[in-house]
Amino acid sequence: MAIRINNIGLSIDEDMELLESKAAKKLGVSNRDFIDFKIIKESIDARKKNDIRFNYTVDVTLENEETLMKKIKDKDVRLEEDCEILNIALGEKKLNNPPVVVGMGPSGLFAALILARLGYKPLIIERGQDVDKRSEAVDKFWDSGTLNIESNVQFGEGGAGTFSDGKLTTRIKDKRCDYILKELVDAGAPKEIIYKGKPHIGTDILKIVVKNIRKEIISLGGKVLFEHKLEGINAKEGKLKSIMVNGNEIPCESLILAIGHSSRDTYEVLNKSSLLMEPKAFAIGVRVEHKQEIINYNQYGKYANHPRLKAADYRLAYNSKELKRSVYSFCMCPGGEVVAASSEENMLAVNGMSYYKRDKENANSAIVVTVSPEDFEGSHVLRGMEFQRHYERLAYKLGGGGYIAPVQLIEDFLKDKNSTKTLGVDPSYRPGYQFRDLNKCLPSYVSDTIKEGMVDFERKIKGFAGNGAVMTGIETRTSAPIKIVRDEKLQSLSIKGLYPAGEGAGFAGGIISAAVDGLKVAEELMKEYAPIQ
Repeated sequence: MAIRINNIGLSIDEDMELLESKAAKKLGVSNRDFIDFKIIKESIDARKKNDIRFNYTVDVTLENEETLMKKIKDKDVRLEEDCEILNIALGEKKLNNPPVVVGMGPSGLFAALILARLGYKPLIIERGQDVDKRSEAVDKFWDSGTLNIESNVQFGEGGAGTFSDGKLTTRIKDKRCDYILKELVDAGAPKEIIYKGKPHIGTDILKIVVKNIRKEIISLGGKVLFEHKLEGINAKEGKLKSIMVNGNEIPCESLILAIGHSSRDTYEVLNKSSLLMEPKAFAIGVRVEHKQEIINYNQYGKYANHPRLKAADYRLAYNSKELKRSVYSFCMCPGGEVVAASSEENMLAVNGMSYYKRDKENANSAIVVTVSPEDFEGSHVLRGMEFQRHYERLAYKLGGGGYIAPVQLIEDFLKDKNSTKTLGVDPSYRPGYQFRDLNKCLPSYVSDTIKEGMVDFERKIKGFAGNGAVMTGIETRTSAPIKIVRDEKLQSLSIKGLYPAGEGAGFAGGIISAAVDGLKVAEELMKEYAPIQ
């Protein structure tokens, strides 16, 4: 039990050491009486550019807390009950084979971790390479345009999030979020992610974290097979019996399917196995890049580049009444770079990435428009996936091949004019870029909506549509194009024993929500089955 205190404010120039004394003053005690003091949340209030403040929520542990609380009449102070984050009742049904986890992104990784901790000795199947070999393959792709279709920005240890900003923000309210953040810290992430309002790890630290989690899983009896791809699912009378991996049959009656949002060939395998799926909405668009200093100034005014403030971010959205579509910023990467994120030959996809320090020259973000099954041609369940492929092929051809990206200045895009040179913002994309008309690799309704949105975004952030800001095409992997239908026990409706999980199954969006979903499906599996003896 602890006393939780909300709304403790510090000015931008006040030292964090003052937090304890301010908390003590709220309680009418001395901070020397604290048994424990913990920051629960930190957020920045930058609404007044000349008076930027930090706001904190803290937990304080004292003796005689209940007696003290009877004297306090402050709506910002309350008694916080201790709660167990995970309390799982294990099943009794015997497993003939260890549970299999397909995919080693956040969902699969955390599912496997909790399974290993509770004695289930999971087998993890990952089509890509371990994070070190995978990083070599990705660097080679970015330097030379040589794509490894099995191990790249989308596939391999850590999943697609490994080559991202490593954002840990989520809109879901779930006790498992706290558990995940703690596990990430224990595996090497900065302790500040526990309380930061907008926590992130960065691709450099995330690589270390996922490797450490993998090592723990193995130490607990789990097994990891890299460069092993799911090629088939065998079921009998609606129950899972085995899976095909690299040409070999593996007996399996419980399978967590955490394949990620870009496993298109696996979606095709699942469709042939009559797994019940349905198309879903996602978003496509472009990456935009600005000088980070412009974003800093617009967000923080005279305090831009203050040592207490990191590289600034933004969140933008606009609804077009005429076009009846929305355009919004997505996966904003302060001080980062735009990266080649293709996973299939002769198709071009981009994403954004930042390192922990976020100290690169440019800020980047996806600017995307929602598309729905009504926009996709045909009636096939995978028509959204084919929609993605179509526009990625157009972008690849527009860039001239070799995974060279088409780019255009925002101000030229708004005028339907080809760009001929950069004006202060150098595109960070590798292996290279060519000036092209991005309208040629986007649906017209997406281009038109982005154009309307850019005018609105310029009003919100001065210089957003000018100052040499550049667009790079094309962003298509915002989320999965399908949802694998599951029941109240989180199993597939068509194959019992198969647990679709995470972003690739259509049930998450981002590192934390995917990890939470992985924990949920693992819990359901463990409620039914007993640990491996």
